[in-house]
Amino acid sequence: MNDPIFTPDPIIGGQSMPGKPAGARRARPGLIAAGAIVALAGIGWLVYHLQVGRYQEETNDAYLQSDTVTIAPKVGGYVLNVLVKDNQQVRAGQPLVRIDPRDYRAQAEQYEAQIAIAKANADAVRAQIGEQEAAVEQARIQLATAQSDAAFAATEERRYAPLAEIGAETAEQLANRRNKARQSAQQVGIHRAALANAQKRIASLRAQVRQAEAQAGSAEAQLKAARVNLDSTTLVATIDGSIGDRTVREGQFVQPGTRLMSLVPSSGLYIVANFKETQIRRMRVGQEADIRIDALPGQAFHGHIESIAPGTGAQFSLLPPQNATGNFTKIVQRVPVRIALDASADVRHVLVAGLSAKVDISTAGAGK
Repeated sequence: MNDPIFTPDPIIGGQSMPGKPAGARRARPGLIAAGAIVALAGIGWLVYHLQVGRYQEETNDAYLQSDTVTIAPKVGGYVLNVLVKDNQQVRAGQPLVRIDPRDYRAQAEQYEAQIAIAKANADAVRAQIGEQEAAVEQARIQLATAQSDAAFAATEERRYAPLAEIGAETAEQLANRRNKARQSAQQVGIHRAALANAQKRIASLRAQVRQAEAQAGSAEAQLKAARVNLDSTTLVATIDGSIGDRTVREGQFVQPGTRLMSLVPSSGLYIVANFKETQIRRMRVGQEADIRIDALPGQAFHGHIESIAPGTGAQFSLLPPQNATGNFTKIVQRVPVRIALDASADVRHVLVAGLSAKVDISTAGAGK
């Protein structure tokens, strides 16, 4: 091993002093500079952490989501036509599936016939009411005639009574007049009863008209329901979007509520980021978020907190945890945070539901 090379120190007092190695003298400024850089970096990191870093909350447990619409029939029947293909873009109102409408069309026609019958019955009863009103008028005239005859007979009886007493008229004549007066009074009662019966008949016929009209109204309500079912045999898109998970096939028999396909909206994508319960203390609605999507590396997206779930993901699971047991193990829970995605239409065109993402939220200014 070679001895280090020493250089003579400057001559002091006519003599040379032994000096330090040249490399050590050159290394000292470098070490000082490196130390200064490290110190400045540490100070910079500390300042960044105090002002920015400690307010940054991030997670990679985040996914693109969309409010998918499930396409299901309201009525049952055999599928006549499937009018869309897998992954096809559709517009709101565009027909998707047609179910055989013949049964529902026949039902609607049946109710239309019932309406026609009920209306015809009502018209027939109204005609009877017209006839009965004429009969009432006739009974009223007959009653008036009978009352006139009864009044005349009563007058004749009163006129013959004093004459019979003085012998100017025979007792037989007076008896005939009294008999005729009684018969005339009875005729008045008969015609009065006939008039009342004719008037009650009109009330009964009017009740029949109301009954026929009610039957027509019931049939019309059933017809409306039948037409709704008939219209429901054609399933249409409720929003603009893409067809996904199509399971329906032509000739298939479907029950009401059977899922036939899903309709993923063209717009309205958002991100659900599942943050740890220890990260949401300073999170507030409206805070900005930086987003990275795994499918589009190198591209940065922006968004903002739209809402925070009122419970953890475990709380809304099918079987919420029951921790009142002896073998409890504490697990950090996750809270879903919905983040609105601010992206252009061109970028949204390539984004699909379910993609993984990384979200970084700045909680500065939210307080303690």
